[in-house]
Amino acid sequence: MAGDEEPEVDIDLAALDDGELVKQMHDDLYEGFGDEILEGTGILLARGWEPYRVLTEAQVEGMRIVGVDFRDGILFVPEVLMSANAMKAGMAILKPLLAESGAPQVGKFVIGTVKGDIHDIGKNLVSIMMEGAGFEVIDIGVNNSIEDYLAAIEEHNPDILGMSALLTTTMAYMKIVVEAMKEKGIRSDCIVLIGGAPLNAEFCDYVGADAFCRDAAVAVETAVSFMARRQGSVDAMVHAG
Repeated sequence: MAGDEEPEVDIDLAALDDGELVKQMHDDLYEGFGDEILEGTGILLARGWEPYRVLTEAQVEGMRIVGVDFRDGILFVPEVLMSANAMKAGMAILKPLLAESGAPQVGKFVIGTVKGDIHDIGKNLVSIMMEGAGFEVIDIGVNNSIEDYLAAIEEHNPDILGMSALLTTTMAYMKIVVEAMKEKGIRSDCIVLIGGAPLNAEFCDYVGADAFCRDAAVAVETAVSFMARRQGSVDAMVHAG
């Protein structure tokens, strides 16, 4: 009948070749279809793909596309959360396999919201997208004191520390944490990234952090960039030796 919508056609993921399936998984991640990501991940593994290859080509690349459109204002937080949750469905299968295979991690990332602040949507989004970019993420939650951050750094020895704040009344606590890291002689041990609605680059300089990230997509780009530079420095030292 005129005006009737075209019925949605279910795509048989198993009938797609590897390249088509990966492209479809990118689309499914974009749409937040967790069941399809779960199925696609299983199909690729059954075809003999290494878990790390599934992670990087099918999931990380898909989330990179989501991140770019989030950064450019095409997607918004609710949509990105749907994509991130879809990725978590695939990660539930991949995580134990990646641990068994000793797959490389981009780096280790500790993140938490500062003392007095219990907002966590932005922090959670950063955590999920960092994990999607290949980082090992340790999320220490909300309302974190200096002692909480220092304990997490000591326990996990992260490459990057992320601090989040949504309140103007709590954002100054970030400087206290950075100063405490300096006093302990560990400030140079990890990169410090900060984020949250009231923050900006000027405040980042005041805090003594390495970079301000205005959203989760920028946080991932910044973290990957810092890790590439750090890895480059290590390689240079190795070759020089």
